[in-house]
Amino acid sequence: MGVIVQKYGGTSVGDVKKIKSVAKRVICEKEKGNDVVVVLSAMGKTTDHLVNLCKEISTNPSKRDLDMILATGEQVSISLLSMVFQECGYDSISLTGFQAGIRTQGPHTKNKILDIDIKKIKSHLQEDKIVVVAGFQGINENGDITTLGRGGSDTTAVALAAKLNCECNIYTDVEGIYSVDPRLYKDAKKLDFISYEEMMEMSSLGAGVMETRAIEIACKYNIPIYVASSSKDVKGTYIKEYDKKMEEKVITGLSISDDVIMITINNILFRLDNIATIFEKLARENVNIDMISQTAPLNGKVNLSFTASKEDLFVINKAMDEIKSENSEVEVVVEQNIAKISVVGIGMTNQSGVTGKLFRLLADNGLEFRQVTTSEISISYTIDKKDKEKTVSLLARELDL
Repeated sequence: MGVIVQKYGGTSVGDVKKIKSVAKRVICEKEKGNDVVVVLSAMGKTTDHLVNLCKEISTNPSKRDLDMILATGEQVSISLLSMVFQECGYDSISLTGFQAGIRTQGPHTKNKILDIDIKKIKSHLQEDKIVVVAGFQGINENGDITTLGRGGSDTTAVALAAKLNCECNIYTDVEGIYSVDPRLYKDAKKLDFISYEEMMEMSSLGAGVMETRAIEIACKYNIPIYVASSSKDVKGTYIKEYDKKMEEKVITGLSISDDVIMITINNILFRLDNIATIFEKLARENVNIDMISQTAPLNGKVNLSFTASKEDLFVINKAMDEIKSENSEVEVVVEQNIAKISVVGIGMTNQSGVTGKLFRLLADNGLEFRQVTTSEISISYTIDKKDKEKTVSLLARELDL
């Protein structure tokens, strides 16, 4: 019939019993006459365990060596699944990212897929094999093993589907895409479909179901993604191209991120090159900056605040130490006990008054925010983490999410 790419997350392959369950689902697809490429994450909390091992040795381990060890997690899961297929009488082959032809570029632990040479995968499919590919990894121009960052297995699956011009199914521990994380709001509604643009925005703002880069690739090559449960036979969610039906609801979803730190730099001499130097130092450390705010100049000085990922705290501190050594008047404050909450909806592009409504809701309920940023389809706030659950419940209820 055709080729289909299926991806299974870490919880879906958390033990041998679950791996056998995944094999049954894949075999069902194979029995329908489809050729199947399976992309796997590492088993359960394997990646976290490997990271913690490294941290026992160094507070700032070599990124190249981190990639080397982290890539082993997926090699375990793909080998075990391939063995299950063979025990069930199906020919299969497991491939690392390098063996699957996945070429990457960029800094270690944050590589991006440059291209995929699918000749080997196609050859194995023509031999009627089930092809099992390690997600999250590839090889760069220097021949080094690289990883794609958290959620990188999603990116691997979608990129393979784009090269093979086929459907991509993402199977995970949730039943689809929800308007709000159901762990934080029990009445959250599951979406039948969501546009690429909205899903990209929600992912970049903290929704953990899908990885932003994966959605970017799907959007570019118009590859529909179906997200569903790996353990329950229930309807999931399609991520697809925007259509006018999607605009009926102004707000589609709410993203929440705890992976946030806020850095405030006080008493910066107000010169444009001073601000530029700060962000150049952060860029050299491959720090992704999110929200930025700056006060108006007062007595020739400004205060600057920005948010970033907690995983970059070590290198951010390194950059801040350099800044303080160059200017003794500068004061740096690091805040870790914050969260970011964002409302997302493509309908906001043609609907006025949303911002005013949100500010009023927060004000009437005594909920303070630290920073706010907007895009065409989103509004984001940083708040004290202690107010997270109250804020989520309020917004979800009032916005009918």
